[in-house]
Amino acid sequence: MPASPSSFPLLAVDIGNTSTVLGLADASLTLTHTWRVRTNRDHLPDDLALQLQGLFALAGAAPPRAAVLSSVAPPLGQNYALALRRHFRVEAFEVSAENLPDVTVELDQPGAVGADRLANLFGAERYLGGHEYAVVVDFGTSTNFDVIGRGRRFLGGVLATGAQLSADALFSRAAKLPRITLEAPRTAIGKNTTHALQSGLVFGYAEMVDGLLRRIRAELPGEAVAVATGGFSRTVEGLCREIDHYDETLTVRGLLELWASRPSLGEAPAFPLR
Repeated sequence: MPASPSSFPLLAVDIGNTSTVLGLADASLTLTHTWRVRTNRDHLPDDLALQLQGLFALAGAAPPRAAVLSSVAPPLGQNYALALRRHFRVEAFEVSAENLPDVTVELDQPGAVGADRLANLFGAERYLGGHEYAVVVDFGTSTNFDVIGRGRRFLGGVLATGAQLSADALFSRAAKLPRITLEAPRTAIGKNTTHALQSGLVFGYAEMVDGLLRRIRAELPGEAVAVATGGFSRTVEGLCREIDHYDETLTVRGLLELWASRPSLGEAPAFPLR
């Protein structure tokens, strides 16, 4: 059944290891506001409620009447859920493989799939078109390659070290190397240390992504479309030859579509203030 108007605005919260992305959507599931904040595992529910209230007030946005969240940073997911329950009277839908019966997770341990990976599955559906498969390249603290099959099948993936994490490890082990901005230099051949580091870290990373995408496509029995998301995707846009689309809001939008796809959507539950 269609979602009740009382369920909107709808808040989507994607809690990553480094940053948390939040989006507020209207009844058409269109994102009206988005925010990116630093993930802080020390934040308690009241801290998070203050953060949320501040974001809504700065944007002039109405508070949410429903919420969906994914988290890879426990216990922050539970603390967001508590903040929403106590201060906004909203019971958040917390994503997991167990509460998505229309999704097939083809892993050795299906329950181990990350909630953000499931959100990416829903976000990538619009890009399938005539393809049987999609690969989402999610550039975060780690770079994840999520392999998705038509019919909401999560087939598996690849986990690689994130570009910033690789850079930080290099700088910490080589004291004389300067910390640099991760951006593409004009040429691959470096003429100074900063230029050489940017070439290796940015061009080298783009080649790694392209190489893994070629290997993944070679193992699939049909053609696959590749979609990039995450903060570092802006840096490699135009550098990776194997990526077809760039969508910075794919995970948050996937959370919205995941929430709307549930078989039963009733009135948003009300909770007494505590």
